Formats: sequence, C-alpha cells, structure tokens
Amino acid sequence: MMWGVNHKTTLKDLDIRRIEQYLVAVKSDLVKEMSKIPFKDLCRRMNIVEGSDELLRPKNIGLMLFCVEPQKFFPRTTIDVVKYKDDVGDEFDEKIFTGPVHEQVELALKYIKDLVIIEYVHKVEGRAEADRFFNYPYAAIEESLVNAVYHRSYEEREPIEARVYPDKIYIISYPGPLPPLGKNNINKPIVTPHRYRNSRLGDALKELQLTEGRCTGFPKIRRALKVNGSPPPYFETDDDRTYFMVTLKISPRAKKMAAEITPQRAEKGREKSREKSREKILGLVAGNPSITTQELAEGVGLSIKGIEKAIRVLKKQGLLQRIGPDKGGHWKVVHK
Repeated sequence: MMWGVNHKTTLKDLDIRRIEQYLVAVKSDLVKEMSKIPFKDLCRRMNIVEGSDELLRPKNIGLMLFCVEPQKFFPRTTIDVVKYKDDVGDEFDEKIFTGPVHEQVELALKYIKDLVIIEYVHKVEGRAEADRFFNYPYAAIEESLVNAVYHRSYEEREPIEARVYPDKIYIISYPGPLPPLGKNNINKPIVTPHRYRNSRLGDALKELQLTEGRCTGFPKIRRALKVNGSPPPYFETDDDRTYFMVTLKISPRAKKMAAEITPQRAEKGREKSREKSREKILGLVAGNPSITTQELAEGVGLSIKGIEKAIRVLKKQGLLQRIGPDKGGHWKVVHK
C-alpha cells in the first residue's frame, strides 16, 4: 500500500524541524506538547509511524511530508516547471522543485507567481477605477497544480510538469483520473463524485489551506478563469487514463495588451524584474553570508543559471564579493 509503512526507513528519516513547522502552520494543539513527549510518541499521535518501539517505522505519508529528501524513497516525485520563450520550445528555463510535497507546491507556486503571472491595468475613460486583470489568474494555477499533486500516483516515477508557453500553460500529471471520470465526461460542467487517490495527503494539504478538497478543484479553476475574463480550462486524458492534463489559456485582453508593448518598454520591464531579483539576492546574502547558490535560487525563485547570471552582474557592479573558495568561503555585500 502506497500510504502504508516503509520498512526501508527509520525514525531518523523524519525531520523534527519540518514536523514542528507543519504543526505550527496548521495551529495544532500538539505544538504545546512537543517538548513534553518523546519524538516517537509525537509521531504516533500524528499517525505517521507504525509498529512496536523496537520496530517502529515511518509511514510513507510521513516521509512525503517530513523527510528532508523524500526523493531518496520516491524517485522523480518532483514538480518540474519549464518556461518556454516561444511556441517552438527550443529555448527554455527549467526549474525542478524537490523536498517534501507541500514545500514543492509552495515553492513552485512562488516561482510561477514571480516569473509568469503579470497584472495588467486598463484605464477606462469616464471611470475613476481602472480594470485590473492577469495573463493567468493565480487561483486557477494554484488549484490546477495542487489538484495534480493530490491526484497523481506516487507509485509511478514521473514528475508533475508545468509547461509554460507564451500563450498557454499545461499542467500534466500521471496517471489519469480514477473512474468514473474519463475522457468523455471530464469536461462536463458538473463533476461526477469520484474516488480519491491520496486522501491522507489531501487532508494534509487542506490543513495547510492549499486545497479545499471534496470535488471543489474543477469549479474553482473555472470560476477563477471566468472572473479574470480568461477562456475556460480544458481537461484532458486518454482512453486508458495514463495521464491527466489541464490547459490554461492566456487572457485575450492580456495577450492584446502584451502585443502592444514596444520592445523598449518590454526590456524596461524585464530589467526592473532583474533589479528586483538582484535586490533579493543581496538581502539574502546579508542575512546569511554562507548561503548556497541552490538556497538563493529557492529564495529568489530563479533557476541556478539565473542566479549565477545575477551574481555576475552584482560582482561587476561592485556590490557583491566572494571571500575564499567556492566551498568553505562566504559572500560579502559591499555597501556604496
């Protein structure tokens, strides 16, 4: 059973720090008792372990949420975000999110929010208040990605993919939906009640307020797109239910306004975004001079290549120095 005991692991594979962060986030009463009871008893109370004291082993749900590197036990259970620069797909930036499932979701959503979602403001003559809308509404992307995490199979070694093109986003997971949902009824406005593949994981995501659960995903995606003035979503699977894909199309108004932006204005906007990223890097380095490139990438929401490029600019500007070797050295922010 996927969510049963994992006999290849021990209690040491569960990270107490992540457990504490989770309990604080969900406002659990166990926070007050953590320091008073043994770790094994805390894990038992959370129902993430099973067995006698001598043979106590974590359950897979505990490893998915509270192991520092769950990919050791569940290979390729990552979220891969690929941002294509054109429809051909030759040039792209790829960011792979690892770690506990809920952390993957939060970091992937932050990355998409920072680098994909754009707000547009359209002033209407005769009205004090302008129209505000997005190329893609955040709520639709959030629900689509969380839905993929909730319903995918963790026995299949395939990542969740978010493929971002200039005019659409595909979110793909494996396998497809469980019956009675299928190719012929998946796009009907009223969703047929269906079984849940990962109910315990869904409960955890619900407690973290990452999902509402109980068949609310499809209606929420449709509602967010409609409010934004975007085309409706398209849900897709095949006859054998081997995959599930959500297609979110760009808002027509956003597409029209983006086409009207001159190259000069577009470059100005990109440079402003790059400046913001460089400011974040300096702030993170000031707080932790020993911070790694990987940690900077996660904190800023850029790929490793993007961080390295930003660091080169900061060094050239004389704002950042590397003291000592790559391994064992540290960063120094230069104040001018």
